[in-house]
Amino acid sequence: MALPGLTIIGESINDSVPSTHIMFEENNIDGIINLAKTQAEKGAAYIDVNVGSHSPEFMADMVKKIQEHVSLPLSIDTPDPAIAAAGLKAYDPERAGHKKPILNSISEARLEMFDTYAEQPFIPILLITEGLNESGEMVMNTTAEQIHATAKSMVRIARERMKNAGNDQIILDPGIMPIGSDSKGDFKRLIDAIALIHQDKDLSGINMSVGLSNFTQMLPSKKLDGSPVKGPLESAFLTMAMPMGLNTIIGSVNRKYQILEDDHPAMQCLKDVLKLKGIDIVMRVMFYYS
Repeated sequence: MALPGLTIIGESINDSVPSTHIMFEENNIDGIINLAKTQAEKGAAYIDVNVGSHSPEFMADMVKKIQEHVSLPLSIDTPDPAIAAAGLKAYDPERAGHKKPILNSISEARLEMFDTYAEQPFIPILLITEGLNESGEMVMNTTAEQIHATAKSMVRIARERMKNAGNDQIILDPGIMPIGSDSKGDFKRLIDAIALIHQDKDLSGINMSVGLSNFTQMLPSKKLDGSPVKGPLESAFLTMAMPMGLNTIIGSVNRKYQILEDDHPAMQCLKDVLKLKGIDIVMRVMFYYS
């Protein structure tokens, strides 16, 4: 059962997943359709479609084939404007209960991706981990304040390009990094950025999303005693972030996300991480799963 208040964009149809990549390469349409059906049956609200570096025509074909068998709306997931445009053009809202697709992801360097909005309205995921500096160059944001500033800038642009769409039609992606290698305080920056966005009255009601499986990349699945590691850590993050407005994830329908008690070991781990710096962060995470 899905966690109340959490929208899951099913992550499996993604070229970066080795098994899915093989399906794409072999044009295994039945396999792709089965992935879509399984995610729909297990509680996904959207089906992510990321074809990697395949052609715009390939994206369009995947969108059409998936929509022939699944009635959920899709998330067209690509940084390539041409692939995005092809996916949106192929998308049929009637087959998704007249629901808009999601377009993931638009940054300040890819504002032309808004050009397709008039033809096919969508809900954008705005990437706010990078922004324009004073010289007009795209650079990674290194502080929560910079992420917040990019969020305000991108939302202003989105409203202009989307005919004054409300905050409820916009999703912000503040980025999430692997906790197992977090020696630079990435997790603290993320939590602080989410808090700043949540406190900003102009951004009231905005949606926030992360690719949650990135959080536990490189971590083992089980502790030495056989108990799970990834699920509780991801749930601990959701327990912290959802009260501050994070309500969407690109994630796995096979994980049992839940709100954890304050004294849960995974919660204690992340609370400690927020207080630590450098290699001590990594050591605390290693201690959690040892």
